[in-house]
Amino acid sequence: QVHLVESGGGLVQPGGSLRLSCAASGGIFSLYTMGWYRQALGKQRELVATITSGSSTSYGDSVKGRFTISRDNAKNTVYLQMNSLKPEDTAVYFCKCTKFATMGNRYDYWGQGTQVTVSS
Repeated sequence: QVHLVESGGGLVQPGGSLRLSCAASGGIFSLYTMGWYRQALGKQRELVATITSGSSTSYGDSVKGRFTISRDNAKNTVYLQMNSLKPEDTAVYFCKCTKFATMGNRYDYWGQGTQVTVSS
């Protein structure tokens, strides 16, 4: 039972920057693997970035060098800093939490999503 709330989406011009936030509640945040996914209109959902409990990060090829995922365990929040934004980045961005529980159980939780639009 983890509740996720994304914020920070909006309209930006190409080349601009935006920072998304995802606040988590309902568990021990520092133990979770967190991730950002996005889904453009008419497209399949794709992985943007992940960050583990040990703060190891991974990025999708399309955002490498432009996006940075980070976490603040004291605030139970994960961030996605997006720089050099392109129109192709336009999508609904979703926050995901992966909880690795006892006895090999794994649970995924999703936020409601926040719209990012990159346009002139």
